Amino acid sequence: MDAVRDQRAIIDRRSLAVRLDALAAGSTGPAQRSVILAALRDALAAGRDEVNRRFLADNDGSRAARELSFLIDQLLRSLHDFTMSRVFPIANPSAAEHLAVVAVGGYGRGELAPHSDVDILFLLPYKLTPHGEQVIEYVLYHLWDLGLKVGHATRSVDECIRQAKADITIRTGLLESRFVSGEQDLFRELRRRFAKEVVAATGIAFVEAKLAERKERHRRMGNSRYALEPNIKEGKGGLRDLHALFWIAKYLYKVDDIATLIDRGVFTQGEVTTFKKAEAFLWTVRFHLHYLVGRPEERLTFDLQPELARRLGYTDHAGTQGVERLMKHYFLIAKSVGDLTRIFCAALEAAHQRRPGFRLPDFRFFRQEIEGLRLNGGRLELQSNEALLRKPVDMLRIFEVAQRHDLDIHPASLRLITQNLRLIDRELRADPEANRLFLEMLTSPKDPEMTLRRLSEAGVFGRFIPDFGRVVAQMQYDMYHHYTVDEHTLFAIGILWRIEQGQLKDEVPIASSVVHQVLSRRVLYLAVMLHDIAKGRGGDHSEIGAEVALKLCPRLGLSDEETETVAWLVRYHLIMSNTAFKRDIDDPQTIANFVAQVQSLERLRLLLVLTVADIRAVGPKTWNGWKAQLLRELYYHAEEQLAGGLITEGREARVATVTASLRSELGDWTEADFAAHLARGQPSYWLSFDIATLARHARLVRNAEAARQQLSIETRIDRWRAVTEATIYTADRHGLVALLAGAIAASGGNIVDARIVTLANGMALDTFWVQDAEGGPFERPDRLARLSATVGQTLAGRPLSELDRRTSTLPSRFDVFPVVPRVLIDNNASATHTVIEVNGRDRPGLLFRLTSALSDLKLQISSAKISTFGQRAVDVFYVKDLYGLKIEAEPRLKVIRSQLLATLEHATTGAVPTVDPSPETEAATAAQ
Repeated sequence: MDAVRDQRAIIDRRSLAVRLDALAAGSTGPAQRSVILAALRDALAAGRDEVNRRFLADNDGSRAARELSFLIDQLLRSLHDFTMSRVFPIANPSAAEHLAVVAVGGYGRGELAPHSDVDILFLLPYKLTPHGEQVIEYVLYHLWDLGLKVGHATRSVDECIRQAKADITIRTGLLESRFVSGEQDLFRELRRRFAKEVVAATGIAFVEAKLAERKERHRRMGNSRYALEPNIKEGKGGLRDLHALFWIAKYLYKVDDIATLIDRGVFTQGEVTTFKKAEAFLWTVRFHLHYLVGRPEERLTFDLQPELARRLGYTDHAGTQGVERLMKHYFLIAKSVGDLTRIFCAALEAAHQRRPGFRLPDFRFFRQEIEGLRLNGGRLELQSNEALLRKPVDMLRIFEVAQRHDLDIHPASLRLITQNLRLIDRELRADPEANRLFLEMLTSPKDPEMTLRRLSEAGVFGRFIPDFGRVVAQMQYDMYHHYTVDEHTLFAIGILWRIEQGQLKDEVPIASSVVHQVLSRRVLYLAVMLHDIAKGRGGDHSEIGAEVALKLCPRLGLSDEETETVAWLVRYHLIMSNTAFKRDIDDPQTIANFVAQVQSLERLRLLLVLTVADIRAVGPKTWNGWKAQLLRELYYHAEEQLAGGLITEGREARVATVTASLRSELGDWTEADFAAHLARGQPSYWLSFDIATLARHARLVRNAEAARQQLSIETRIDRWRAVTEATIYTADRHGLVALLAGAIAASGGNIVDARIVTLANGMALDTFWVQDAEGGPFERPDRLARLSATVGQTLAGRPLSELDRRTSTLPSRFDVFPVVPRVLIDNNASATHTVIEVNGRDRPGLLFRLTSALSDLKLQISSAKISTFGQRAVDVFYVKDLYGLKIEAEPRLKVIRSQLLATLEHATTGAVPTVDPSPETEAATAAQ
């Protein structure tokens, strides 16, 4: 450990002792305690200010951690010395009254963060005496009054040894124990007995316990070092992983400095440098976190990341935000910590093979060969460094052989590969055999995700495919994506493989079926691998990614036709989700536009599977039954048109087919009743719903008319699509859609889709598909009852004040993500409607305010598609003017755009519109 520089500028212990003695001589009792505490508080504050000043000057967190530890050391020594000499002096203490103050845990390691706990052991020779109890209480009360968070224990040497044998946490704390003040011989006795009675002959048990502890900690933290809000202390690849390496090294090799492991043959000089760089970076980030938040915050949350990036000097560069560059550095550091762990475990195993007494679990002793590669302890191993230099293609071959034979790769070989990544050069990338091996691994029926992860962890993937190397640890700074680009890509490949294996057939049945109809698996797997390959470069990542595909696919051995298909899939990998989630897929023009881009059934099948894998790999809650249903419907519509099915028939013929089927469904109706209902609907209505839904609508309308109800509400839970379908039949009026949307929002529902119908009798038959805040059906009976009541009250004129009280379900830290309001108006997406797409920050009641604005603009809403991507809401409206025509005059379009932008910018403070109730609605509400 480096010595603390200019120690007296942090705290001058001698001057502090003189001041404490002078204060003690001039006061007694409570007054003395008050002035002593003030002196200690002054020394602590001045020392902290000096450490903070130095840290801001040199940005060295490791050094600052040592300096803070030194400050507490000196303060504690001064306080203990003062207590023993002035407060509870004893001329000739007996052996039992001896006491040592010992630092343990992180403080024992000599490292403290600004808001870390200070862990102290009061070490006794025997039982605690009354004098010792007085001393300990006096010291602890002063430390607490100074605002320090003190973790403390009072134990004898015998108790320490006994508890260390039984408790791995206590053993680890004592492993890092360090003398601070008092009887040093007592501390030496503890260290001697600890080494002899606890550490000796328990090395393997300690290693097993620490590795199991590490595995469990990773599981609790999400088991990924690429979480976008990582815990820099406890997370995978964080400080605690470095601590675990140090604990094991200290326990087995008796070292106090990680650099000593070079002489033991465990680490190279380069690896020790990597360790120290990782430690310094993580400590620096941790110090900034503590100073920024003013508490022991260990998570790099979204709201803190931009300010941390600024403080650490990361600026926007080449299409990448400064915060993304910071997080990429963090993820690369976390990966290097994982590499060090793997290397260290390989060294432990080598030691095990040299020393019979050293045994890690499940190491078998036999050697064989498989395809020219050694099998050592059941794991594949490269022959030698020299052999690798002669035949660098083996850096890929060992992974491919391991995949085919379901074998692990020996850690020593992984280390050898990592140390020789320079051999993956332009010549090897052009080697047909190397490219064949890579493609075999990517398209293997044996879990390609696992193999590609191994390739990536070893650094081979990013070197062999440099474009992939550019997105390794590439953060996507938004709330929608849960993983880095490389992690998302690997997840997507794994999901594709699971679809192909039939493991997801209940969740994605169509994709699980059509995946076996595609003509080229290679095309599909490469498209998934490359769909986000150009993120972080600025510009349209789909277009740039297609260019990457055109260059890479021939190198990997794909034909011209396959290459063209991969490039097309990468270029248009978002078209299916954008169409399904943002357009009315029952509008023939939507399907015609989509099919014009897709052009073939093969592309359609490939695109569906790619889209499903992409969305499911975004994060754990991004896929739901509603999205699945929309994609299924779009697939079926496009498949019909590409195959020359019904969708190509004339509209009148299609309406006739639908109404004939409906007549069969309503077999118990009289001809007069059916003819009356048929007269209420327009052709567009009959083509907008399936037969079962049309039949439900017909019964709802007939019952309402027979009972002369002015308001009828029917809800149906659709678990397959994970939504609740709410159908509302009431008299049409200006602004009705806005009121209904507001009522549903006030009830706590999230509208994901809407279909607006005005029948020939002047009644509105509006259908809303609603989910709860978790993305499931809005199904609790109390919530459904509240929805019905709120709709009735709103139509009767009650103000929607609940909307003002509803708060966003998104944590406040997500407010840091910028969402630029945007309004897009498209008159080509539909033959009969103007399509308005609105992008803005999601918030309760946003849809209500947008529909209110559209109503104020004298526009009729025929349907709405509601999507949320993290903090971004994307709402699409199909509208007409009051005459039933598209809006095409440019001045009018400018007004619409301006009004909607104003609504987006002021939605959080805008007044909630109200409507004067009609007498009929008041009467209906009273009746209900």
